[in-house]
Formats: sequence, C-alpha cells, structure tokens
Amino acid sequence: MQRDGRRLEFGWFLPTSGDTTAYGLASAQVAPSLPLFDRVVEAAEAAGFEYMLVPVQTACWEAWISSAMMVARSKSIRMLVAARPSYINPVLLAKMIAAFDQLSGGRICINLIAGQSEAENASEGVKWGKEERYEIMDEEVSILKALWTARGPVTFDGKFYQLKDAQIRPHPLQKPYPKFYLGGGSKQAWEISAKHSDVHLFWGDTYERIRANMAEIRGMAARHGRENDIGFGMRLQVVCRPTEKEAWEFAHELVSHATEAQKAFVKERFATSEANRRVRELAAIGETIEPHLWTGITQVRPGAGIAVVGDPEQCADTLQNFIDLGCHSFCLSGYLHDEEAERFGKWVMPILRERNRERMLAA
Repeated sequence: MQRDGRRLEFGWFLPTSGDTTAYGLASAQVAPSLPLFDRVVEAAEAAGFEYMLVPVQTACWEAWISSAMMVARSKSIRMLVAARPSYINPVLLAKMIAAFDQLSGGRICINLIAGQSEAENASEGVKWGKEERYEIMDEEVSILKALWTARGPVTFDGKFYQLKDAQIRPHPLQKPYPKFYLGGGSKQAWEISAKHSDVHLFWGDTYERIRANMAEIRGMAARHGRENDIGFGMRLQVVCRPTEKEAWEFAHELVSHATEAQKAFVKERFATSEANRRVRELAAIGETIEPHLWTGITQVRPGAGIAVVGDPEQCADTLQNFIDLGCHSFCLSGYLHDEEAERFGKWVMPILRERNRERMLAA
C-alpha cells in the first residue's frame, strides 16, 4: 500500500475528435463541437473530477486552443495539455504555460508525450526518431523548469537547444511550476518520468505488472534524488452501469460494429509504441486481464484502451485495488463522455470517498 498516503485525484477526458456509443457505426457518432466540449467539462466538474486530459492526435482538435477556451468556460477543472518534443520552441512554450497558469488561476498541468505513431510524426514534419524525441523532451523540460525558477537570464547548451540569456514573463502562478504527467511504456519514457514527472500514468495492466513497474520506476527516480517525488496513476476507460450485465452489454456493443480495416489501422499505425504494443499483448491473452478489466477497446482505438467494466461496487473495487498498490491519480474516460462522467460521479465516487476519507476532497 502507498506509504506516503498522498491525496487521491481524478481526471476525465475531453473527446476533441468526437464521441460515440459504438465504434464503426455512423449513427452512433457525435461530432466534435463547442456544445459537446461544454457538456463534458460541465459534467466532469459536477462529478468531482479535478483535471481534464486533452488529446493531441491528428484526428483531434488543437489542444492548446481547446484547453484555453474550456478553462475560460469552466469553474475549477485543470487542463492536462500535451507538451510534445520539437513542436513548440521551449522558450515560447514556457511563456505559453506560464501565461495560461496566471490567467487561469493555476489551472494547468503538463502531459509529456513523445508520440505514439511514427507515421503521424512523419505526416506532421517531425523528423526525429523516438529515441531522439525523448532526448529533446528531456532538454525541453529542463529548459522549462530553469526558465520558471530562475531569478535571472538562463543560458543552456544542449544537443538540440542552445539559449543565451533567455528570460520569460510571467513566471507560473503554481510554485515552483505546474505538475508534469507522463504515460509512456518504454524504459526511455520511464527514465524521463523518473527525472521530471510528478505523476507517471500507467495504462491498464495486471496488478502484478503495475506493482513491478512502480518499483522499477521508483528505483530509477531514486538515482535522481526523486524517490519520494514521483507519483503513480492509471489511465483507464470506464463502463459503469447499474448492473454488471448492462455494463458488459454496452461494452460489447461499443466495439461490435468496428470493421476489420479499422482494427488493422489501429494495429499498424501505432505499432512502434511500446505502450500500444503492451495493450495488444494483453488483448491477445483474453477479454479480461483481471476481473472487470476488459481489453476490448484496444482493438478499435489507439492508446489507453483497457476498461473497467461492471456495476458501481465492482468499478470501485477495481480502482481501489490500484489505490492499494500505490496509485493516487486516475485519468478516466467513458462513453458518452458527459454521461459516463455523471454516472461515475453519482455511483462510484461516493464509494471511493467513503473508503478513502482522508485522501479525497470532500464533495
């Protein structure tokens, strides 16, 4: 069990490529729009979620603009926005994040993403391979932290960036700076998390594998003097219904209309991602990897497709198992995103709050 007892936090997902109740079924698709985003953010806030993951794939609306719009149209929720290596000059990125932080009253956190798809990177003009992208990420985060905490000009002499007397205005509102999250599955990603992240977000996996991975990353963090700084979380889908039978019926309907071409696209386009490789490996094991942890969505969408499926008690039990392993941050999503956020807030959040009274914010 997590020894430091850090406070539990829950995040939700902003579906900026649209929403659905059945992949592959045209009539079940909900197009991305401001009204959709408003509904999801409003439902997430009302349910007690504290941050909102904003995705960055080609099919998604631009994350920084969407995040700025939604933070201005909401009350309390923080935006978890991606910093992708080589996309934005790090001095400009430092200014963007600091300005966002000041103007929003401290409602931003940073998601470190090196890119799941080599084809997607190539299509957007990113010439660096995966290993180099992580090296660039390391330099960029080092520059961000230096610019945000320096009392004077910053000079930096790296492999990819050289700065001479760089300064920014303003500095972040959050001290020393906003939190960093990272969700990669490779050892190189783990090393960046160990060095820089506040939260390493695992995709769904067996309890034993999560336990082992946490121990390894914590050991890596210790070499940077950060053994007690690194925290852990889970990025999961949720299908919660009044009964287990209803939950499984919806889960199977969600993926039953997907074409073989769609499944092949997901498999091939994201083949070089270690985290995506692992979820395909888990899917090959079977429909469930633990009771109520379902692999079905991994066939039809890239990324974190492992889902918690069940009635409210079963969903709460599954998340509690991860809490007891030492996870404190849960980045969740479900279909439709406004409706699933509402269900989670009404049915699952109260159970978890009762079980973890000292570690969750009051309703």
